[in-house]
Amino acid sequence: MPSPTDRIEKQVQLNASLDRVWNALTDSKQFGEWFRVNLEGPFVPGEFCRGQITHPGYEHVTMEVLVGEIKPQAYFSFYWRPYAIDPQVDYSAEERTLVEFTLEPKDGGVLLQVAESGFDKIPAGRRDEAYRMNSGGWAAQLNNNIKAYVEK
Repeated sequence: MPSPTDRIEKQVQLNASLDRVWNALTDSKQFGEWFRVNLEGPFVPGEFCRGQITHPGYEHVTMEVLVGEIKPQAYFSFYWRPYAIDPQVDYSAEERTLVEFTLEPKDGGVLLQVAESGFDKIPAGRRDEAYRMNSGGWAAQLNNNIKAYVEK
């Protein structure tokens, strides 16, 4: 049975069309604009997509995701290594967490939910920090970044 800190769940109500939110999530260039990463290619199920983080202080970090499922205008997922920011550490042997975005038309806009699970598989020495940083990170990404991006 997973621990209470195995999964992060966040949500935000967006005053934007389903098309606008969907494209902001699944078009890698748009995703990069609000997520602050310069991704090198498109999101394709079963393939890796990577790029440099552009958020100040994290420019040394390369983000790499393995794209999971894409169900048009409803669901998008990828796998990544959470809070893998230390350039002196080789994270390649670590398990990835699953990030899931679910979209639901609601109240004239879109309810966007994100869930990240699998923190119990992260090495104990960095599990708590990865969970804490990503929990706060998803709150900021949803409530500030994507909200501002799709509602402009």
